[in-house]
Amino acid sequence: MSTLKLSNLSASYGTRPVLRGVTLGVAGGEALALVGPNGAGKSTLIRAISGVVPARGGEVWLDDVNLLTLSPSERAKRVAVVPQMIHLPDAFTVGEIVLMGRTPHLPLWAAESRRDCEIAWQAMKRTQIESLAERRAHELSGGEQQRAVIARALAQEPRVLLLDEPTAHLDLRHQIATLELIQSLAKDSGLVVLMTLHDLNQAAIYADRVALMSQGEIVAQGSAAEVFTAGQLSKVYGVRVALAAHPVHGTPLVAPIANGGHE
Repeated sequence: MSTLKLSNLSASYGTRPVLRGVTLGVAGGEALALVGPNGAGKSTLIRAISGVVPARGGEVWLDDVNLLTLSPSERAKRVAVVPQMIHLPDAFTVGEIVLMGRTPHLPLWAAESRRDCEIAWQAMKRTQIESLAERRAHELSGGEQQRAVIARALAQEPRVLLLDEPTAHLDLRHQIATLELIQSLAKDSGLVVLMTLHDLNQAAIYADRVALMSQGEIVAQGSAAEVFTAGQLSKVYGVRVALAAHPVHGTPLVAPIANGGHE
């Protein structure tokens, strides 16, 4: 299985630094959640790894290859991204959208082969949307759209799967279904999975490890039990929190304390 290693990675928007020397490792078969307040740099880190935001310093290694040295098409053979905002072309069917994931593997102007179609079909089966193959994008629910985008990412046959707020805009049932799918993709397929999440309690349950970000830096990383302390979370988020053990999973359960509340 592959290993993703970030070494002293930095990035800027113009002259404003947004990532400051991020060092992080994620092993194949592991799901790591990036958490932190808005503006902490979580989404920017995803974009820097995928090449959307140019790195200003540092390295991104996938096994023995520095991803920052690769062309976009070569990087897309190794790294797939599920963005926060989903924009699917209405005119295309789900099957056609998932098949687009094969693009990095195709020569210029080449048509998809039977093998490409089989890989796309297996990606739809893995995400349980094969029955939607002939449906148009505008006919899908939010949860179905999310699974179609994940299937498209899997059709790339990546070794790294990056997901930016994969539960955004989903109801609770579809949030849980999506997180369970992501968790199984890491464990069953041996993928390196790195996702951003806002819900700390979901991160504690569905991620093997978490990395807490603040002002472009990782200030703590490890298990949720190690990272989610009242003092650390209060400092980063600027609110008081109370912690308890989840009654079912035993993971940390984080609850904010309202202004004027009593501990």
